[in-house]
Amino acid sequence: MPHDHHHHHISPEDGDARVAWAIAVNMGLTVLQVVGGILSGSLALIADALHNFSDAIALIIAFAARKIGRKPADASMTFGYRRAETVAALINYTTLIVIGLYLLYEATLRVWSPSPVDGWLVVWIAVAALVVDLVTAALTYSMSKSSMNIRAAFLHNLADALGSVAVIIAGTTILLFDWPLIDPLITFLIAGYILWQSIREIGPVIRVLMLGTPPQLDMEALLSDIRDHVGVEDVHHLHVWQMEEDQTALSAHIVTSDTSIAVRKSLKILLKKNHGISEIILELEHPSDACVGAETIGHA
Repeated sequence: MPHDHHHHHISPEDGDARVAWAIAVNMGLTVLQVVGGILSGSLALIADALHNFSDAIALIIAFAARKIGRKPADASMTFGYRRAETVAALINYTTLIVIGLYLLYEATLRVWSPSPVDGWLVVWIAVAALVVDLVTAALTYSMSKSSMNIRAAFLHNLADALGSVAVIIAGTTILLFDWPLIDPLITFLIAGYILWQSIREIGPVIRVLMLGTPPQLDMEALLSDIRDHVGVEDVHHLHVWQMEEDQTALSAHIVTSDTSIAVRKSLKILLKKNHGISEIILELEHPSDACVGAETIGHA
């Protein structure tokens, strides 16, 4: 069935301005957190700073991809440049996975060799970080609903907001109970969440880049609709893929005795209505000249 996207309409210029502001505040926060983490001796705060820096880099990549993605199609890129945003999402999720693994390594070392932590400095910087994280999330939330690229950057930031909350808890625990082991334990939680979130979200990105079918598409129902259509005798060499997150394309060879334009037109209307396919390429073959031994899906 068609997949409805309820987009919040934001002009490209307004979207770019929001992302630019998000980059600026995250870069400033990263510097503050790194300095605070070094002065306080908090690994959790440095972990949060590293993740926040990745937020800023993610936003820079997302910003560049938005610009590139708006370029019109040309002779060298006949499908256009929109997939630049999908590539940016892949880079951002991969970066998150690397950061998550690094934090697990550092936290493991800190468990065996705990260091003293300045709880008050950790708490105040983490509170400031949380405010910045929430501002950044507000700037990118509406755009994340319609863009895989911006969603990757938004999820970077959401994870960092949760990381800031975890760091506040760690600093408060150190102040109340003088328990430095909470610092690496909180780092484990931050790293675990980053890895869980990234591995979950990177799958759909890879699916688009691998020309996979949309996850919501019912291939059996689609084939049934084609075969049951008036005049259609068979279908083969069927390909369905996501051009972008919100654009699905289809190509197929249709065996029919009626090779008129009307058959092609009515099939396209049916596929667009029932399955939300926007780009459709159909090659009509007369039974006397149809491919022999062809696979229904894909090439033989």
